[in-house]
Amino acid sequence: MKVIRDFPEEVRAHLGADLRRAQTGDRPLDSKPMAPALPGVFELRDADRDAWYRVMYAQLGGVVYVLHCFKKKTRKTPPGDVELTRKRLSALKQRLSKEK
Repeated sequence: MKVIRDFPEEVRAHLGADLRRAQTGDRPLDSKPMAPALPGVFELRDADRDAWYRVMYAQLGGVVYVLHCFKKKTRKTPPGDVELTRKRLSALKQRLSKEK
């Protein structure tokens, strides 16, 4: 994912550690559910002095899937990022159902 590679090194380290925690069943240090807008999706959060950084993920069948990564300058998650995450989650669920 090119987007996350452009995040500052320290932010990438924090978000990567939180993804590892999610993968191993531990609770990420800074995460929140995106329900009711995106049931089943969680948001990993980090920030520096310039922006807020987000990783949206879902855990399905014991696997953590990163759906979307972005940075933002305001407190509110932009509707376009919510919609993109929703579409990617839907596509993922369709793909997984076909693989069964």
